[in-house]
Amino acid sequence: MTNQLPADHASGDNAATLPTAYAPGEVEGELYERWVARGYFEADAKSEKPPYTIVIPPPNVTGALHLGHAFQHTLMDALTRRKRMQGYEALWLPGMDHAGIATQNKVEQQLAESGLSRHDLGREAFVEKVWEWKENYGGKILGQMRRLGDGVDWSRERFTMDEGLSKAVQTIFKKLFDDGLIYRAERIINWCPRCLTALSDIEVEHENVPGELVSIRYGEGDDAIVVATTRAETMLGDTAVAVHPEDERYRHLVGRTVKLPLTDREIPVVADEHVDPEFGTGAVKVTPAHDPNDFAIGQRHGLPNLSVMDERGVITVHGPFLGLDRLEARSAVVGALREQGRIVAEKRPYDHAVGHCSRCHTVVEPRLSLQWWVKVEPLAKAAGDAVRDGRVQIHPKELERRYFDWVDNMYDWCISRQLWWGHRIPVWYGPNGEVVCVGPDDEAPTGEGWTQDPDVLDTWFSSGLWPFSTLGWPEQTPDLAKFYPTDVLLTGHDIIFFWVARMMMFGLYAMDGQAPFHTVALTGLVRDEFGKKMSKSNPNAVDPLDWMDAYGADAVRFTLASGANPGADVPIGEDWVKGSRNFCNKIWNATRFALMNGATVEGPLPEPEQMTAAERWILSRLGETVAQVDALYEDYQFAKLSDALFHFAWDEVFDWYVELSKTTLAAGGPQADAARRVLGEVLEVTLRLLHPVVPFVTEALWTALTGGESVVVAEWPKDGGFRDPAAQAEIALLQQVVTEVRRFRNDQGLKDGQKVPATLELAGAGLADHEAAIRSLARLAVPAEGFAATASLSAAGAAVALDLSGAIDVAAERKRLAKDLAAAEKELAQTTGKLGNEGFLAKAPEDVVAKIKARQTAAEGDIARITAQLAALPQA
Repeated sequence: MTNQLPADHASGDNAATLPTAYAPGEVEGELYERWVARGYFEADAKSEKPPYTIVIPPPNVTGALHLGHAFQHTLMDALTRRKRMQGYEALWLPGMDHAGIATQNKVEQQLAESGLSRHDLGREAFVEKVWEWKENYGGKILGQMRRLGDGVDWSRERFTMDEGLSKAVQTIFKKLFDDGLIYRAERIINWCPRCLTALSDIEVEHENVPGELVSIRYGEGDDAIVVATTRAETMLGDTAVAVHPEDERYRHLVGRTVKLPLTDREIPVVADEHVDPEFGTGAVKVTPAHDPNDFAIGQRHGLPNLSVMDERGVITVHGPFLGLDRLEARSAVVGALREQGRIVAEKRPYDHAVGHCSRCHTVVEPRLSLQWWVKVEPLAKAAGDAVRDGRVQIHPKELERRYFDWVDNMYDWCISRQLWWGHRIPVWYGPNGEVVCVGPDDEAPTGEGWTQDPDVLDTWFSSGLWPFSTLGWPEQTPDLAKFYPTDVLLTGHDIIFFWVARMMMFGLYAMDGQAPFHTVALTGLVRDEFGKKMSKSNPNAVDPLDWMDAYGADAVRFTLASGANPGADVPIGEDWVKGSRNFCNKIWNATRFALMNGATVEGPLPEPEQMTAAERWILSRLGETVAQVDALYEDYQFAKLSDALFHFAWDEVFDWYVELSKTTLAAGGPQADAARRVLGEVLEVTLRLLHPVVPFVTEALWTALTGGESVVVAEWPKDGGFRDPAAQAEIALLQQVVTEVRRFRNDQGLKDGQKVPATLELAGAGLADHEAAIRSLARLAVPAEGFAATASLSAAGAAVALDLSGAIDVAAERKRLAKDLAAAEKELAQTTGKLGNEGFLAKAPEDVVAKIKARQTAAEGDIARITAQLAALPQA
């Protein structure tokens, strides 16, 4: 097949190099590697150009490109490509996150296939295995980003565990520790009994599952009190019962004790504002070591913390339940309570939300554990102030509230994880209780009895440094000086707390009050065409690579951008991608037509008086579109700018202007030369406007049309200010006439290519100069001698008389329309009858009545339309 790529410096007449059909698979890979080889995406810290920086939200090293990635990467790439064309020193910095739990699990699964565990290898050998896995299998997504067309600076690719970023992690840990903002304490955390580590909230997935709600009587007689629980096994660790201070039912019990069933312990009844007297019995069991709310109650009342299970969820309390798994113990405890007559009520199944580990799907256990924490209060306040005082803009603005909800109510952050893969906590413990935090330039303590903390840091700790650690911090590098703060963070609204807030806290803290970005542009989540969440466990999950194979990367990108309304979820379906593929084909075919007809970008544009109204109209609309697209980019309105580009390119340029130009080109002479220049100008600017969203097809076409080096480094279009309202009004009238004739033809069942003789009266509409174009666009032939009109219509002040004799089977058409009219009249009678029935209206739901009213309105419209079509038919 003919090579799809034009020569690097081709002449403007390049139609021969463009095949009749566009094959994305033959273009995209070669074009991308050409861009990378030429260094188009590499930023220069020494440049005098103004900087524009985006750091990519680092995908997991274990990850593969999914539609969510493709969506956000498309938008970031569009922003960066446009700024590069505008003359900015644009840096889009790529990299990956080491993904602590996910990566460790991958390697542990691999070891398990050989009958080994990480403990068989030991820590050092296991970490070496993880690095091997990372080199051999990690980073698959990076190659997929190339496939999508990501214009990232590969020379600056970073990894959260590389030497420079590891130094940044150690530096900020030391600084926070020395400033008293990192401490070690026992608190309740999310614990995975299978992964044997603390989990962040984002690593916990809550699902509604059927369980059992049991009500248990503590104490006897007048001193009895009933509590309800779905986790009966934790009662073994109860250290109190809590009631609301103003609950009259239990006021006599506050300060007294009740016997805890199945044990020999007496526990106090305490009054606490946290208890909701309206919920259940108004009394709650308090297990401080196994519930975060209970822990808080315990802290307020000085209650002991009694842990009743180990890190694997096995009961550790001596007695009949010792050694049972927590779920086995739950049934055993309920059975024992039932035997003693302590179960007052049971409800099963009882659906309630239960947290599961996102990696292994084990039920998460709230557990009291000694962990490392960041004191977030001063950091979170700074992060809130930066948005409140305008240093950082959140877009769309209505999501500011969600951001403030997080930063204004943030609790201290558990940063330690019981893993071996990750940044190890830089704290050493001495034989006499010494605690030493070691910075990157410090010597670690040595000698007998000194050990390093075994835990590693939460992955979000290192990714929170991403905007500045990737630029070389803590060193004062040229990159840091040039490209920090970054310009925009584009990410999903679902990780405002997990990533956005933490980057804000760390950036402001480490960079002397300089926020890490000027704007936070928040997107929604990608969903299927019916608005349902995409999931690997559902049949609606889509691999974007499959769609790219079938329709090309540009089609996928344009579809995603077209759905990107700020902060809103994005529905996407394969039919929409097919539509975008058709759009890319339309761009290809229109440019190929222009090249075949000598369109050129050489020389100045003709003076306005040398141009037709159609040429002045399209140049006027071109200027308006440039201004509109610029404003929408600045407001991160990707859906609206994609819509504006689509309708301008397809509707106005391809469907109207290209067709109008055919008449002028066919006439020849100086006017045809002017048309070739305007056609070349309009297509060249349109290709540049489209390039950030659909980079591949526009590159192939722009280089063929212009002979230029690459549209990647071409100048972004500027609105030159040319406007011609009179030409726009004149062409709008022409469009009305042609559209009305086309509608009439369609109503009469005429074939698209079938020419019909007609007379035109255009002077009254001011369209006398456009007769040839109107005849061409509306397929109207010049009438021969003896012409006799059988139908007529008017539009926009123009009159059209047509001879349809011989063009259609009038009798058959009248019969078809009569049948349609009868069906419409029957529908109208049925709907009118229902809506006139008072009994029906009194009983029918509102939505049913609304649907019948809509059917009635549609039937009335059908009757009017068909009646007009019948009247327009030639008389027999």
